[in-house]
Amino acid sequence: MRLLALTVVVMVAFAANSVFGRMALVNGDMDAMGYSTIRMAAGGAMLALLCMLSRGSVALGGEGRVTGVLSLLLYMAAFSLSYVGIDTGIGALILFGCVQITMFAGALISGERPPFTRWAGAAMAFGGLAWLLWPGSAVQVSVFHGLLMAASGIGWGIYSLIGRKAKDALQNTGANFILATPAILIVWLLVGVGEMTKQGVILAVLSGAITSGMGYALWYAVLPKLSATTASVAQLTVPVIATLGGWLFLSEAVSWSFAMASAIVLGGVALSVVPRQRGLSRS
Repeated sequence: MRLLALTVVVMVAFAANSVFGRMALVNGDMDAMGYSTIRMAAGGAMLALLCMLSRGSVALGGEGRVTGVLSLLLYMAAFSLSYVGIDTGIGALILFGCVQITMFAGALISGERPPFTRWAGAAMAFGGLAWLLWPGSAVQVSVFHGLLMAASGIGWGIYSLIGRKAKDALQNTGANFILATPAILIVWLLVGVGEMTKQGVILAVLSGAITSGMGYALWYAVLPKLSATTASVAQLTVPVIATLGGWLFLSEAVSWSFAMASAIVLGGVALSVVPRQRGLSRS
């Protein structure tokens, strides 16, 4: 139950990142790359402080460091750049679809053999997510921005797979954020620095320091105890939680179709993890 509770906390943190991002970007308080850069820097600063207080130092090396930094950078930079030219709903579908494919492929390559119920639950949950987020028949997807979002999903999938091997979640996450910050800063400068408001900066700092930095550290602590496929399916709850957050904090509308689609998503997740006693353990 403790592992389940921690996983729920992580999913809420991920959803809060979406809410913070909407509040800053939709209202025009900051450009997308500026938001991501400040978010990354704030996460790195918070994690460095926690490492110094709890470990006495910050270890920037370690196994899988290059892959961890590059995949985190790919996820954050491609995510921000893709949403310049793609709708939120279809973007989330591409993102989580690619996360699913990447993590299931990584699991199979590493020798994990998910049971039929997990495959069925994943398909059911993603189907509910498609119903929830599909923007309609008139949608037109920019190929370039769609590919960017796909790259972002692959980046996050790889980052999560790497996290399953983390021996010190706090040090690993801190090093990833600290080393990725200069690179994303360069990308921001190359694409052009836009305007920013005090509220936008505050939201980026909150997202970076709390729900990203500390949330990702907790994710790295939870991942070694989850199978790759279970971790992948669990993340399909994030858009549902984020939509609820938008309703609570941004007065965004919800409908009966949202309630039914959410029930399908949650039912699929339950089907994936509940039937087996070891569903929340490494397979």
